[in-house]
Amino acid sequence: MKLKVARLVLQTDRPLAEGAAKLRGFFGRKFPEHPILHHHVSEGYLYVYPKVQYKVIGGTALVLGVEEGADILKQVMGGIDELVLGRERYEVIKKIYAEETSVISPTRDLRRYRFLTPWLALNSRNYEKYRGANWREKKSIINSVLVGNILSMCKGLGFVVEKKLEAHTKIEEQAVEYKGVRMIGLTGEFEVNFLIPDFFGLGKGVSQGYGAVKSFVKEFIKGGDKNRSSRSSDLSQNLAMF
Repeated sequence: MKLKVARLVLQTDRPLAEGAAKLRGFFGRKFPEHPILHHHVSEGYLYVYPKVQYKVIGGTALVLGVEEGADILKQVMGGIDELVLGRERYEVIKKIYAEETSVISPTRDLRRYRFLTPWLALNSRNYEKYRGANWREKKSIINSVLVGNILSMCKGLGFVVEKKLEAHTKIEEQAVEYKGVRMIGLTGEFEVNFLIPDFFGLGKGVSQGYGAVKSFVKEFIKGGDKNRSSRSSDLSQNLAMF
């Protein structure tokens, strides 16, 4: 399936100290007439795969727009000269906008990715099962959840996956706070027989920057860190695929 994808990088006078949730809040307040930017409607909340996603990577703001989200992002970007995040005000000194056609699709071979931001894979249903599992069982649970998250993303984008997906993960736990609640986030690498565009999010909290992925070509290491690809937080490197 082909998708129109836009990425907007907002370079500010100093690195952002706040997270993507505040960035989304800023866009929502500034452009309330566009529910796709803040996911709130008069009836409540839009529970769909977010067509606009906010990321803060290495202190730099990145906004991802998909399909109609790309159109809205291009429409409003001219009105963003500053970012007001909580009590902090940042001057936007440069905007980098890129638009392309990306593809989501099953693949014959496994593709390698890493999480740029923590992945919120666990919910109330699988958390207790995960905590009580041994190492091998945890791997199985996480691999299954990853496949489920990819299928949920595809469903939200109107794409039906007809091929069985196979996933392998190498992850580490990281404590995160989501909507004021302490949760387990997962970081690391995975491989799966599916094409995922760079910076697309998986799992919970996608619109607020969680679960952002990026492809890489180095060897997927199942038992160690030798020859692992760079994990630099420098956004200029992470945006090399622009």
